[in-house]
Amino acid sequence: MILAMSTLVFAAAGKTYEMTGTIVAATGTTLAVEKGGEKYEFAIDPASIKGSAELKVGSTVTVTYVMSATKIEGGAVSSSKEETKPSPSP
Repeated sequence: MILAMSTLVFAAAGKTYEMTGTIVAATGTTLAVEKGGEKYEFAIDPASIKGSAELKVGSTVTVTYVMSATKIEGGAVSSSKEETKPSPSP
């Protein structure tokens, strides 16, 4: 089974990624897939994900997804660089 969001979402969000794994949990709005011993969780929208109602634990699926940031924190960039000076020789 292949799950994918609409192409409009992909076009607006940038690069898409794919992974294939085994479903370890599925609810109406979330999907957990295990691959290589690691578990990946995805939020899903049943209205836009075709076949989401048929997701069953133990099934193998290929998930197409995009990465998107929900929050970015950072500080100001320093305008001066500190030089690293070598230690004096004894």
